[in-house]
Amino acid sequence: MRLTSTAFFHKGTIPTKHTCDSLDVSPPLRWDEVQEGTKSFALTVTEASTGRIHWLVCNIPAKARFIPEGGPVPRSAREVPNDFGKQAYAGPCPRAGEHRYYFTLYALDTEHLPAGVKKHNFIQLCREHMIEKAELMGRYSAGGPIGGL
Repeated sequence: MRLTSTAFFHKGTIPTKHTCDSLDVSPPLRWDEVQEGTKSFALTVTEASTGRIHWLVCNIPAKARFIPEGGPVPRSAREVPNDFGKQAYAGPCPRAGEHRYYFTLYALDTEHLPAGVKKHNFIQLCREHMIEKAELMGRYSAGGPIGGL
């Protein structure tokens, strides 16, 4: 499985519009090369050094192959409250230095994660039902793009 974005390349700089320094809208995401038997997808966005959770989406239909910039997520998908108390995307917002953000898409063997899924058990439940996963890593520095771009 492969996860990509037209907003930034793997290990590239996340544009300011997708962070708290600007509009804070989710980047467009697309995936392909999905393994047969996938019944749904789940998405996490986490900050590498702190482990902070920026976005959690589960129950994405197996036929879905993208989330447009700024959403919405597919109709049957469910957003779970993140570490910022938002039941939506919360973009990078580092206080200092460069940080790495991992967008991880899980292909799952179940159509729905349990109704009781919360941020503390979301990733564990994804791992229990995972067929495969794909990651897209983006970087962002406090106050703007890396290298003053």
